[in-house]
Amino acid sequence: MRESKREAALEAAKRIVQRDGVTALSYEAVAAEAELTKGGILYHFPSREDLLLALHRYVADQWEQCMISEVGQVNGQSLDEDTKTAAYVRASQNPDRAELLLTLEAATQNTAASDVWNGVYDRWAAQEPAAAEDDEAVRRFIARLAADGLWFYESIAAGELRPEVRARLVEEIIALGQEPIP
Repeated sequence: MRESKREAALEAAKRIVQRDGVTALSYEAVAAEAELTKGGILYHFPSREDLLLALHRYVADQWEQCMISEVGQVNGQSLDEDTKTAAYVRASQNPDRAELLLTLEAATQNTAASDVWNGVYDRWAAQEPAAAEDDEAVRRFIARLAADGLWFYESIAAGELRPEVRARLVEEIIALGQEPIP
């Protein structure tokens, strides 16, 4: 199975989770969805756990690539916390059911999958402030919580937010992370 077929299998796995949930993920389902053989799927993913972990990495990497594109090429440079927070807020949009289900699955398991998502959060998301008096850290954390809330809302809402409303909300959340707390 060439890399493009591996990616096709992961895209198929994502569609299955999107449509039917994590429990529906099987070799047979992925093979049928990707129009590949079960043996071809087994070649790259020797166990269902390997397939699921690869899917976590694939989806988390797609999300991280969105944040990288928000700030431009990082090239190993250190980004300030406000820049990372703004990128996190902007990239935490247009969620799909697969991303929601995978992050929930990882959060409820003490597995390598949680390490995948936590790595992205550690690199990009504002962390819980070490002290309540650290106003900048508190503001950034509030922005993260608001962005996560917006992301969750969009994940479960029946319809989509109008683009201009969403854009305004994103900018207001970013401002929350940068404005002084009264």
